[in-house]
Amino acid sequence: MILVTGSSGTIGSEVLKELTAAGQSVRAAYRTRPPSAPGVQAARLDLATGEGLDAAVAGADAVFLLVGAVADQTAAELRVVEAAKRARVKRLVKLSVLGAETEAYSFAKIHRPVERAIEASGIPYTLLRPGSFMQNFVTYYGESIRQQNAFYLPCGNTREAHVDARDIARVAARALTSTGHEGKAYVLTGPELLTYAEAAAKLSAVLGRTITYVDMSETDYKKLMADVGVPADYVDQLLELYRFIRSHGGVTSPAIKDVTGREPISFDQFARDHADAWKK
Repeated sequence: MILVTGSSGTIGSEVLKELTAAGQSVRAAYRTRPPSAPGVQAARLDLATGEGLDAAVAGADAVFLLVGAVADQTAAELRVVEAAKRARVKRLVKLSVLGAETEAYSFAKIHRPVERAIEASGIPYTLLRPGSFMQNFVTYYGESIRQQNAFYLPCGNTREAHVDARDIARVAARALTSTGHEGKAYVLTGPELLTYAEAAAKLSAVLGRTITYVDMSETDYKKLMADVGVPADYVDQLLELYRFIRSHGGVTSPAIKDVTGREPISFDQFARDHADAWKK
């Protein structure tokens, strides 16, 4: 039995697809949105309090650790690590972030203490450190792309190797179900470094209309986010992330092909697969 936390989100839902397609027995933990994947057990779990945690972990051989936005994400993830130790879980795979080991920005500081606890837990583990998701162009930038043919970020001309959530899930599924990944920290990226302007050009080619990347100052970005109701403290965390990307974004890694035997999905393929999401 494999327990998948965060099972209804962008990555967790893809992990469910991979595991069920492989015939694995899966328990999908959720807080507010029950999983829609067929053939999985559903377990309601509130990681902010730990309610339902021991029941969710009971009988699991492996755990995929992913926690969404909660008041203290580090504490919530540490609860899972402790529960996995109590349940004598045989394998733990954690979704982390690019550069977590540096603790150079706020999201890395959230994840690295959990990584250290996992490393000291005695549980065979794998850490996944992906770059920015291609799916951000749907989840976060999709509305402005649909309505304004533009998206807005304070990222300058930095290049990133955006990674498809489906590739992250494929790596997670391999690490959860096969040996040889113990003690590894995989940096997960797409196959090519792109500026956001180049990504916009690829979207334009697929959609048949001009999509523009608008580079913003941090001040203007903060105002934009405030205008749409994003909490100021979260905007500050995003700005730290974008500063890290501007200084460390030019990273590519062979890990996806090494683990799965398949080339990572290109941004062009992602854009074709999700074209309907940007239709007006």
